[in-house]
Amino acid sequence: MTSLDGVLPAIVDAHVQHWNPRHTPWAATRSSRLYGFVPRLGDRAFPLIASRADREFVLTPRTVARPYEPRQYATDAALVSTVVGVPIDTVVHVESHWRKALPAGEQASAHSTAVEETRYLEHLPFGRAGAPRLGAIVAHGDPRDHDFAETLDQQFSVSSRVRGVRLVATRHPDPRVRAGGDADNILSSASFLEGFAELAARKLVFEAAVYSHQLYDVIDLAREYPDTTIVLDHFGMPAGVFGPIGTRTGATAAARADIWRLWRERMTTLASYRNVVVKLSGLAMPILGYGHDRWGNIGGQATLREMIGPFVEHVVTHFGSDRIMFGSNYPIDRPNAAIDVLVGALVDCVSQWGDESLRRIFRDTAVRVYGLDET
Repeated sequence: MTSLDGVLPAIVDAHVQHWNPRHTPWAATRSSRLYGFVPRLGDRAFPLIASRADREFVLTPRTVARPYEPRQYATDAALVSTVVGVPIDTVVHVESHWRKALPAGEQASAHSTAVEETRYLEHLPFGRAGAPRLGAIVAHGDPRDHDFAETLDQQFSVSSRVRGVRLVATRHPDPRVRAGGDADNILSSASFLEGFAELAARKLVFEAAVYSHQLYDVIDLAREYPDTTIVLDHFGMPAGVFGPIGTRTGATAAARADIWRLWRERMTTLASYRNVVVKLSGLAMPILGYGHDRWGNIGGQATLREMIGPFVEHVVTHFGSDRIMFGSNYPIDRPNAAIDVLVGALVDCVSQWGDESLRRIFRDTAVRVYGLDET
């Protein structure tokens, strides 16, 4: 095991989400709300009332039904320093799909709830009782919306930590693979590209969440706005690359080999756009096809290192460590891997490129991209 002690002062976790379904506007699935009141009943009901797509995305209702705030994150991250020699001292919160629960027939603006999420974050106890500080916020935003510019300005009025915007645009031809976007080809649509100018004018970062077969949409966006930093979440999410999900995705060795090949080709093309940064987050995401048990489908650090190694090598080789950063994607990855396992496996993979690459991937790239205060 490579130690980061003496290599960098502490780790920046560039992809964390926080919520409290009981006390915030965030509305989970029916099974999640049920779990909040009767955990054992919620566990039994989850397979019956949640869609297959939702079950395979989160594995267990515990992931979304329980509060996940700085205290819970600090507990999860406590062993990181014992594994790699340094702790996590800073996190970047990435929007967590807030939807306001309203009476039947009423709808809440996605942007209004996005501003509420930022306000909620500003009142959480980051930096206390062993919890890392909040370095930056990546808020929800949709450039297609008519009030996008106004909402960006509202975000700035609520928090000086807002550094970027994310829109989940995931869509999959397999109908039982979870979709986050409301249409195909969102990132390359005319309305999105037109509204994106408001984000670019404010020098904000844009975070793209797509499946690997959608990477050409990110390429189109990077080409259209070459001066805007675009962060690719979860190394492009090659859904099903490790095993079957949905109705047919990754169901055979040949299918998985094809997912790997197409991901590799698209990532190579994307690397030629210098404004694109890759986030090595979601390394244990259930959607990758690790397995369907509710806990521990990977088995440990050595197994995770072996499985993600080829992906990490391809990304580092083509993007360079100055365009790569680490994110835990907690708590979504929690059922499959502890944070110390994620960090340890990635350190093992990256160590072959030396201390400079370790510094960049685990701290310096995030500091630069999000303009984090080092004082």
